[in-house]
Amino acid sequence: MARVPEDTGFRGPNACKAAGITYRQLDYWARTQLVEPSIRDASGSGTQRLYSFRDVLLLKIIKRLLDAGISLQQIRTAIQHLRERGTDDLTSVTLMSDGVSVYECRSADEVIDLLQGGQGVFGIAIGGVWREIEGTLSDLPSERIVTGADPDDELAARRKARRVG
Repeated sequence: MARVPEDTGFRGPNACKAAGITYRQLDYWARTQLVEPSIRDASGSGTQRLYSFRDVLLLKIIKRLLDAGISLQQIRTAIQHLRERGTDDLTSVTLMSDGVSVYECRSADEVIDLLQGGQGVFGIAIGGVWREIEGTLSDLPSERIVTGADPDDELAARRKARRVG
């Protein structure tokens, strides 16, 4: 499976497709700062958000937590924790939940301790989600990140290209 290059970004519709969410959810989560696009935020007419691989991974994790019945408030807390850890650490993490709280597990001992309470628990192995997102994104259109360009002037650049071409 091909790895997604680090200098690649994904527009909103493709991030939605890879994460299995609606564009309305994506827009709301960006406006409420749950997951903001780390490459480029929309800044008016003619510009589009550009999401990194890590952003899309977080979107997919949020979707899985919502599907499991976790409240958006608990998800915000869990995502903030993951954000602070950095992308490299995420593949060894499994998120566990009893439907009320979200737990991070890094070893089999931690999982056993969580199960001792007798409550039903589900887990999200982030390494598996990582590979799934990587595979999905490798089949979707992406953009190379251009450093030094003015992202606010994307519309003007498109108009100029149309006139020249």
